[in-house]
Amino acid sequence: MRGTAAALAALSLMATSAVLPPFERTAEATTLDGAEVVPVQVTGDPSERFNLVLLGDGYTTEEMPDFHEQVERHLNVQWSIEPFRSYRHYFNVYVVETPSAESGVDCDPVHGWERRDTALGMGFFNGCDESALERLLTVDAASANAAADLVPGVTEDNRQILALANSETYGGAGGRLATASSDNALSALISPHELAHSLGRLQDEYPYYFRDTSLGRYDGGEPDSAHHTLMTSEEMLSQEAKWWRWLGEESESGGTIAAADPDGHEGGLYHSEGIWRPSDHSMLKTLGYYFDQVGREVMTHRISGLRDQATLPVASTPEGEVGPENVVWAEGPHPVRHELAYTWSVGGEELPDAEGARALDLSALDVSAGDEVSVTVTDPTDFVRDPLIRASDAMTRTLTWTVGAPLEPVEVEVGFERFRDTERAVGGDEVVYVETAHPTDRVLDVAWELDGSPVSTSADDRTLDLGAFDLASGDHTLTATVTDPTGKDEASESLTWAVDATAPTAPRELSEAAATAADGEHHLFLNGFSMKLSPEDDRDGHVVGEFRVDGDGWHHYYGWPEDSEAPFRFTPDGTEVDDLVYGSLGTGGLSMAVFEVDGHEPGWGTHTVEHRAIDAAGNIGAPESFRATVVPGDDLECAETVTGTITGGLRVDEGVVCLDGADVRGGITVTEGASLLVDGGSVRGGIDAAGAHTVRLFGAEVRGSVSIADTTSEVTILGSTLAGSVSLTGNTQVPASTWTGPEEGYGPVLAGNRLNGALACSNNSGSATDFGATNDVKGSVSGQCSGL
Repeated sequence: MRGTAAALAALSLMATSAVLPPFERTAEATTLDGAEVVPVQVTGDPSERFNLVLLGDGYTTEEMPDFHEQVERHLNVQWSIEPFRSYRHYFNVYVVETPSAESGVDCDPVHGWERRDTALGMGFFNGCDESALERLLTVDAASANAAADLVPGVTEDNRQILALANSETYGGAGGRLATASSDNALSALISPHELAHSLGRLQDEYPYYFRDTSLGRYDGGEPDSAHHTLMTSEEMLSQEAKWWRWLGEESESGGTIAAADPDGHEGGLYHSEGIWRPSDHSMLKTLGYYFDQVGREVMTHRISGLRDQATLPVASTPEGEVGPENVVWAEGPHPVRHELAYTWSVGGEELPDAEGARALDLSALDVSAGDEVSVTVTDPTDFVRDPLIRASDAMTRTLTWTVGAPLEPVEVEVGFERFRDTERAVGGDEVVYVETAHPTDRVLDVAWELDGSPVSTSADDRTLDLGAFDLASGDHTLTATVTDPTGKDEASESLTWAVDATAPTAPRELSEAAATAADGEHHLFLNGFSMKLSPEDDRDGHVVGEFRVDGDGWHHYYGWPEDSEAPFRFTPDGTEVDDLVYGSLGTGGLSMAVFEVDGHEPGWGTHTVEHRAIDAAGNIGAPESFRATVVPGDDLECAETVTGTITGGLRVDEGVVCLDGADVRGGITVTEGASLLVDGGSVRGGIDAAGAHTVRLFGAEVRGSVSIADTTSEVTILGSTLAGSVSLTGNTQVPASTWTGPEEGYGPVLAGNRLNGALACSNNSGSATDFGATNDVKGSVSGQCSGL
């Protein structure tokens, strides 16, 4: 979403408590001109980090706790998305509190055309312009920049501002001064999308500028965009261009990575035709999905190089001359779940024994005056495949010293200078880091203990990879202690972290199913279903929920676009909300523009839904799953509802008779024109229907034989157990009004049943269908049911 209308943009930043190394530990929040700067996460000097500055507008002093709660939600969503998840420690995050005189912002549609007295002048309709888009949420640039200028060491060149408006209305805008409404279901997803623009220079992949209208066919040349193309896979491979290294791989955001091929993903840069993107749907097309590998590689490069600085920040012994008895050192930033590679050389020859070490003691080597000592610091992440990106200054730095005059001795205190913050629990697979003081003549020792036992995973013990231990679920304690190996200084310092190795969960609540299939966790629904996730963890902090359908890309769970507390709805074609479609089970992904639906197949049938949670420590829970089969069916209004016990059988001669959990101690006869709906319960005899209008058996147990003939509208049997033989003859299946599949419709529906006798079908309007929910048939199967 660029510029004005397009939209909503907002940069999401969020998180929990943060890294406050010694030089920040004593710093209190700074109050200037009524505004208060609150460090949220500080992992290094602002000049060596990408700095996110969050502002809140329309929050009174009393509402500041609400603002901080929203900040935490936004940040935890961002940290759940790669590459932000892996490179969280490359960011500093600050909140600037700017209390407003009144609650809310200007021209919020929920409150009418009202003006509010706020600190930053945020407003919908582009600041109350009647001709602008309602959702275009803007902020007074001078006020926002003045607030951000209060953060020490942060400049326009190394920061991104996100201004959150105190509102539940969907809205935002992009750029380096991004905005978002704070409490809308989708607001925390707008933020990473906008960061893709402002930080990654990535473009939009959706096929519209205004949601209801595409710009049509793209007629330009090969775009400069790293993730749009006109080239086929063959052309891309032969030219080794664009994303050729990722072609054919399963996309992290769904589908298979392709180019301008028949099976490629057409549309992007606001055009619906004539231009192709790598994946079916990344977050650049649809909020909720991840970056695909192509976008993730670009974002990794830009994060590592601190956006426009394009240089991997590495602190070190000053380059120049060092003595043969000196120690030289280098410290790069710290990815969360892997380590940078450190390769040392003397006189052009690599030192294998020093691989991975952050410091090199020259006194232990046979060096002479004039020898060149160097270290190359490289990020080996699998997120990058392009060797030019890997070799760029943003991801690889080489530092060089010459053996000569010794360094001036430096008196240091034995202790830690920077470290993974101790206030926030460490994830069970995290690489925990420390940086010690750096005397010029020795390397301080670091010793680690995990639950009281000594441990080590790195060359110089400056890091500990918890992922190497396959920790048991539960809480653990990690300690690092720094000492002087020479005994010159008997001082020491210890740090302790709580390790959270307990995986979060995302319990689900589904809408009521018509029936449950015989083959396990498999639910059968008419026309669609809803799912509410309640992500939870044993520790404080916002827990992120995710789900995916049929192995497609993981999608953030946000409730429903209009209400974060409402469940997410799944239907074969999706539900229209504000010119977009959400919850589609059809091809093309969960969400798309309304005009895109015509080009996709509806999602009737059986789907596998997985769901999981990511906690504040970054632990990803094991996914749970279920299957859902969606079949068509119109609502039936019961003329009579029967419950309890019916002795002697039942005859249905007219209207719609519904059995709700009834126990029929006998058989059921359905005569011409009448309808029967059995919902649960049991029929101890058989069922004989001749010329009925509709026969539905949902989750029923029938102990006798079933004969259904000459039905004029519908036969649907779901999740039932039928002990005797079943015969379906001469039935007409009229497609339900909800049906959006092929015009020829479908035959009698038998899905997810257990049939112990023979099944025979003949002379029906179509072959019987199970919509992907297999029936367990013990007896013979013949005629139009043989395909089940």
